[in-house]
Amino acid sequence: MEASNLQAAGTGAKIGAMRGLGPGRILLDGVLLLLSFLMLTPFLWIFSTSLRLPKDSFSLPPAIFPTAWHIGNYAEVFAKVPFFDFISNSLKICLIIVLGHIFISSMAAFAFSRIAFPGRNALFLIFLSGLMIPGQVTIIPQFILMSKLGLVDTHLALILPGLINPFGIFMIRQTMMSISSAYDEAAYMDGASRIWVFLKVILPMSYPAVAVTSVISFIGHWNDFFRPLIFLNSFEKMTLPIGMTALTGAFGTGNLSAILAGVTLSLFVPLLFYIFGQKYLLDGITAGGLKM
Repeated sequence: MEASNLQAAGTGAKIGAMRGLGPGRILLDGVLLLLSFLMLTPFLWIFSTSLRLPKDSFSLPPAIFPTAWHIGNYAEVFAKVPFFDFISNSLKICLIIVLGHIFISSMAAFAFSRIAFPGRNALFLIFLSGLMIPGQVTIIPQFILMSKLGLVDTHLALILPGLINPFGIFMIRQTMMSISSAYDEAAYMDGASRIWVFLKVILPMSYPAVAVTSVISFIGHWNDFFRPLIFLNSFEKMTLPIGMTALTGAFGTGNLSAILAGVTLSLFVPLLFYIFGQKYLLDGITAGGLKM
């Protein structure tokens, strides 16, 4: 009995030593906390300035916390621009693109990873070459095509090109390639169809990669300023990044505190999207790290 107690105590001491806060661990935690604070400093300054009086926005030396809390900057955002319309436009475009990305990219990745057809690897390399072409190079052909289709100044001009995501297809394909073919063979032996294998076997095992690419796609299109600037003309159809430029005024003389209040409000949707997808993001990053 005493021997078992001593063994348990020794095991507990080893675990405690492993989990203990040694000098190296304390130093590492301190460095990580310092880096975290430095990364959060711009966001803290944005939020703090959004609550200042306009005259205090450029005070020297700059203060971290506002001397007077001015909530009216947030009210000014809703008074000057149709903020909820911009939010709904951006949400509609981003969610449709993400859903289309999940549907199209996962099927394309399944075809490139699980279906053997002539020229598959060569076609995939040609397809991946699209990653080396900047979006600014293809914007003129896209604009001409959308103009011929009569889609300029519509949200479809932003949605249709965003449905094809070469990076997402590549990421999901790499994950599907790592899944053993034994799952497919077992399902086919049980009489499953290829669609059933895709939906019930391969796709659920690829959720982390799908989630990672979906979050990247959502954030990228949520923050996109260039393409809406080219394709949209009507103020009521504008997305959030381009619509918020109305707060800067005609000659850039707008209230900086109100501008940063709008920036603070625009951060909530991507933050919520990240919070709900955090589990899958961590799973995808962990899986990618284990494969390396």
